[in-house]
Amino acid sequence: MNNNNIWQFQVLLSRRLFRWAVFSMVAGILMRFAGKFWRGMGNQFLMWGTINALISVFGRSAAEGRNDKYENPGTPEVLAKETRNLRTLLLVNAGLDVLYILFGRWLASRHKGEGLRKGNGWGVIIQGAFLLVFDILHAAKMPDNKE
Repeated sequence: MNNNNIWQFQVLLSRRLFRWAVFSMVAGILMRFAGKFWRGMGNQFLMWGTINALISVFGRSAAEGRNDKYENPGTPEVLAKETRNLRTLLLVNAGLDVLYILFGRWLASRHKGEGLRKGNGWGVIIQGAFLLVFDILHAAKMPDNKE
């Protein structure tokens, strides 16, 4: 896919997040058939997958709505504004991802065995780590939008 402007990049971003969401939900369902640790992790994968799927669908819809509201969505000013806004959103999300990882670590450390709470904690750590890498890489790969 040619993602040389912010509108195309947002479609690509939404598709990638949706794929991760589907993977997470399927993995989460499968993990729920194992022991307590895996059920805990599965709970997190299922929940995060559902939320990420919703974010990807509503995010793409919101981007399409913004695209439609502009008389000419391809002007350098519009592209620069949309790029700046998306980069800011990705970087703020990256900061939140670090907090999710720290919370997951705290949750996992609260249980010494291989129980449900530990699995939930590791599920949060894995999901937060993926999203941290996802957000940072996409913020770094933003199109320059020079026409």
